[in-house]
Amino acid sequence: MSQPIDLLIEPRWLIPVEPQGVVLEDHAVAVSAGKIIDVLPSRDAQGRYHPAQRITLPQQVLIPGLVNLHTHAAMALLRGIADDLPLMDWLKTRIWPAEARHVSAAFVRDGTLLACAEMLRGGITCFNDMYFFPEAAAEAAHSLGMRAVLGMVVVEFPTAYATDADDYLSKGLAARDRLRGDPLISFCMAPHAPYTVADRTFERIATLSAQLDLPIHIHVHETSGEVEQSLARHGVRPLDRLHRLGLLGPGLIGVHAVHLDEREIALLGENNCAVAHCPTSNMKLASGAAPTARLAKRGVRIGLGTDGAASNNRLDLFQEMRHAGLLAKVTSGDAAVLNAHELLRMATLNGAAALGMEDRIGSIKPGKAADLCAIRLDALETRPCFDPASHLVYAAGREHVSHVWVNGAPQVQNGLLRGCDTSRLLDTVNLWQNKLTA
Repeated sequence: MSQPIDLLIEPRWLIPVEPQGVVLEDHAVAVSAGKIIDVLPSRDAQGRYHPAQRITLPQQVLIPGLVNLHTHAAMALLRGIADDLPLMDWLKTRIWPAEARHVSAAFVRDGTLLACAEMLRGGITCFNDMYFFPEAAAEAAHSLGMRAVLGMVVVEFPTAYATDADDYLSKGLAARDRLRGDPLISFCMAPHAPYTVADRTFERIATLSAQLDLPIHIHVHETSGEVEQSLARHGVRPLDRLHRLGLLGPGLIGVHAVHLDEREIALLGENNCAVAHCPTSNMKLASGAAPTARLAKRGVRIGLGTDGAASNNRLDLFQEMRHAGLLAKVTSGDAAVLNAHELLRMATLNGAAALGMEDRIGSIKPGKAADLCAIRLDALETRPCFDPASHLVYAAGREHVSHVWVNGAPQVQNGLLRGCDTSRLLDTVNLWQNKLTA
């Protein structure tokens, strides 16, 4: 007698990510109570399971939901407000002044809602955020059924959110306590950067991270100027300072990590740290190209991030996979480095592992949450298809995403976002544009 289940998905191709390098044809994914319970040949699934819903995807490849390892979601409202500037000019003359005038809980809720809608339509099912008012961000993510890891952001200067480092930490911890029952929301420590956080604060963050088993999400070695400033102020490079203060370890997610020497690459590998690689933002701000080929050789876990829409200007992990692959090849001189399967792993399982969530998401494996994404490969620009993994990186894009599930719940169907009044959202965005323009 067949087993009742909630959902059976039958794509043409299935790339489970675990094991790496595998492409399955004519296989099915059985889902019940939000979890993957089986991956098996379609012919076997017909007799074994009786699904409440069966979805056949004859021209699609099914992959795990993408994991955006670094973003500032609410900054979607600042998309394009300050282009063609180097990082510190971009921050000091445009972004920080705009944030000082406009950031509020309402700004974060509406901006994050816009970002979540964009990300879900592009196959992203989980994002690691670094911004103010995390409870407002959680409200937005929850309303669209999206998985979010919210940073308890810390800087030393006052903002509309908090007055000093202790206040940031107090408010972040209180938000974490209030939201602990939400299955889609989790937290990490998020000190902004070595140049905005003091030693005393870093020491407290290291202690809290160990006590609460939370990752530490931080910008580091993003520009050569940051490294020079640290040498002038602290006598050491930023990564050495973090190491001295006890932050390096399996829970560290170093964002950007562009300007690294061989000793620092080895240090990251020895301490089992992760890197959130943001190739598009790094190129756009002329920060440089992260040494991903050398990081990978040292065993450093590399995930992919979009950064915020103010410095990208897309929240698009298909673009990041492509740019990460091309940059690695041109900077290493090795056309074989970071193949398509490795890049897909960076956009899925590596990001999940950096967040300590590899047992829940990041691959299509029984027991994991049914966070899934289907991409059509039957358009003119994706035909012929000799290798679906290659097409995901080099030919297809987020416009080809047809279906997205989070925890087994459909959030995108036939390219259409569910649970979001798009017209109302656009009206809200237009109001914010008028305020920001004024």
